[in-house]
This record gives sequence, C-alpha cells and structure tokens, in this order.
Amino acid sequence: MTAFVRNQWYVAAYAHEVGRELLGRTVLGEPILLYRAEDGRPVAMADRCVHRRFPLSEKPSRLDGDRVVCGYHGFTYGTDGVCVSVPGQQRIPRTARLATYPVLEQDSFVWVWIGDREPGDTLPPRAPWLDSPEYTVVCGMEPLEADYGLLVDNLLDLSHETYLHGGYIGTPEVAETPITTEVDDKTGVVYVSRHMADAACPPFYAESTGITGRITRWQDIEYHAPCLYLLHSRIAPVGTPDPSADGSDPDAFHVEVVYGITPSTEKTTYDFWAVARDFALEDQRVSDFLRENNHTVVMQDVVALNVLQKALDTEKAGYQELSINIDTGGLAARRILARLAAEGAERAEAAAR
Repeated sequence: MTAFVRNQWYVAAYAHEVGRELLGRTVLGEPILLYRAEDGRPVAMADRCVHRRFPLSEKPSRLDGDRVVCGYHGFTYGTDGVCVSVPGQQRIPRTARLATYPVLEQDSFVWVWIGDREPGDTLPPRAPWLDSPEYTVVCGMEPLEADYGLLVDNLLDLSHETYLHGGYIGTPEVAETPITTEVDDKTGVVYVSRHMADAACPPFYAESTGITGRITRWQDIEYHAPCLYLLHSRIAPVGTPDPSADGSDPDAFHVEVVYGITPSTEKTTYDFWAVARDFALEDQRVSDFLRENNHTVVMQDVVALNVLQKALDTEKAGYQELSINIDTGGLAARRILARLAAEGAERAEAAAR
C-alpha cells in the first residue's frame, strides 16, 4: 500500500460540482462535506454529524441559508463547523462542532488541505490551462478501486499506451522510444519525457487535429507529488519546425492532459481527468470526440488497475517486483511519496510528545 501523504492540498471536486447541493467526498480516509455558501465561497467540513454520525451529504440533510441541517435529528451547523442548534434543548454541548478544512478554488478545481497544521503560504500546484480562454477543456472523474500509487505508476510509464490503449492513443513508437527522467527532490517533482520524431498518428489526434500522415509526437510529463499530474503533449506533422527559442510554436497542436490523483481510502482513488487543447476551440464535434475517447482511455486504465489491485492483494509475502528502464519515473515518484509520508509521520509523532 502507498502511504498517505498529509499536510498537502488535494483535489476534492471540480468547481462546477460544488454548489448549493451537499456533496460528500472521502479524502485520505476523511469524509468531507462540500457546498457553496450564499456568497459563492466553497466550504469544506467533516461529513458526519457529531450526534449519531449521520452523513450530512445524504438526504434528507439540507441547507438552510449557509447552515447545514442534519437530516436525521436536526443538528444544525454554521460554515465554521460550530453547531448552532440541537433538538429539544437550548444548551448546545461545547463539543458539538465539526472539523473544517482549508479550501481553495484554483484552475477549475476545488482543493482541500488535509493535515494537522494550516497550509500557510503553501499553494496547490497549477494547471492554468483548465480555466484559460486560450484552451477548450473536456473533463471528468472516475473512481478507482485501487491504491493511488498504482495510478501514479500507470501515468508515469506511458509505454502501456501501445498495448492497453491501441486504437485510441497508443502506437508502436510510444513503447519503442526511450525516455529521459529528471527528479527534483526538493520540490517533489518528477519529469519524464519521450520525444518521437516520426510516429504514426493515433486516432485520438488524427480525428481531432485532421492530420493524415505521420507526426512528431512529444510527451513531457510533470508529476507534482502527491496530487497532480501534467502531460504536455505536442503533435505536429513530420517536418514541422521545433518550437522557437521564445517558446512560440504556431505550427503544432498542443494538448495539456491533467490528472488530479486523490487517495480516497487505502484502496480507492478519485481519478480526476481533463484534456485541454489550443486548437478547434469552438468546435463542439472535436470536444465531443475527445471527451468520449479520453473517457474510454481512462476506463481502460481503471479496469486494468482494478484487476491489478485484486491480483496484488493475493500475492504471497516477499514477492519481488521486476523493474526496467521505463519504470524510472514511477520509481522516483515512489521514493518521493515514501519520503513525504515519513516526514509527515515524524512531525505528527513530535507534536504528540
């Protein structure tokens, strides 16, 4: 099992999911209630009534203005988690308050901070394409019945596209092309790149861009441990000039693939996915195609990782995993996650002394 990393920001929802309906999500094993106050602010608090632990996100719980009314016995809470009303008595028990969570809306995500200290100046990593007028975005979320570390492994080794996603995004060149890997241990970022100078154009890009021949295909990954994955994908017909020194690249197509990787429980994960493109911005047909096809690709991963989790659950103790060159990014991510988790455990142990 991949250890939880606390004192971090995690994606709890898309901004469009959080409104005046009560939404429940479980992040790092903590049930969280999400909604928007009347002034539009997102609110995050514990999703369990202090009285009999009824989930506040479940009907008939409801909002009364900015207050949450438990649908079981009527305990009522303000946005600060403090109980303001209990049934049948005037006195409100001093301990009748819910934990609240720092919450931040950024780049179309609603992030929550899970930890035993305040975030201070720490901000989530950025995915600015998701709310940029220069990009058009399709997105979704799929629950995964597997350890979040398996999803990290999957996304940092894209050679599996050739075999698992053939007919969508996979071509032989993805598995055949060597990768380069860089690790920034200080910031907890892993970079994995695969540049294909002459590759078949998979249907995912052929249909969306209109390219009919072979392509130059770049895959540049940034994994910001523990929670955000970015794939900078550049697609251009073979022979197209490389980007200029100033970064301009007018003759290529660019797709930014974003994953919010949020551990829910020890063996369940929220797989938030988004695809942002800088071409055919107003073409609904392209949006529909990319949404449908990327959802299919995500579900292929979900099915495979759910199967893998079940297989790993039956492995005998002491099984030795085999790793090769394509695993360098995933192995680096594992080391960073283990270090961050250990550092968090040490801080919690020191605070408890």
